[in-house]
Amino acid sequence: MKKILYLVLFLIYFTQSFIYGQKSTKTQTIIIQTSAECGDCKNRIEGKLNYTKGILFAELDLETKKASVKYKTKKLDALTIKHIIAKIGYDADEVKAKKEDVEKLPKCCQPGGMNKQ
Repeated sequence: MKKILYLVLFLIYFTQSFIYGQKSTKTQTIIIQTSAECGDCKNRIEGKLNYTKGILFAELDLETKKASVKYKTKKLDALTIKHIIAKIGYDADEVKAKKEDVEKLPKCCQPGGMNKQ
């Protein structure tokens, strides 16, 4: 009986060591092309992403309109992050913002808005 108990305990320990000992990518950084126009766009996108649970860091380069986002892979995926950006009113790679979300943005932040002023 003792041998069986020791064997069961050993198997439990070994299984937990195997499962929890495997290294998996816990974070990932992606680059997303956006339709941002100005500094307000930058603040809006970075503000939303940096306060989203699971995102560790987000920064938008206005010259290239690319957002660099570091996130926890257990909480989010790249497509979800793109949908968050699109819901704010900006295109995010292949995920296009809905017209009603774009129209909620200030005129300068809408596509081509900086050229209309």
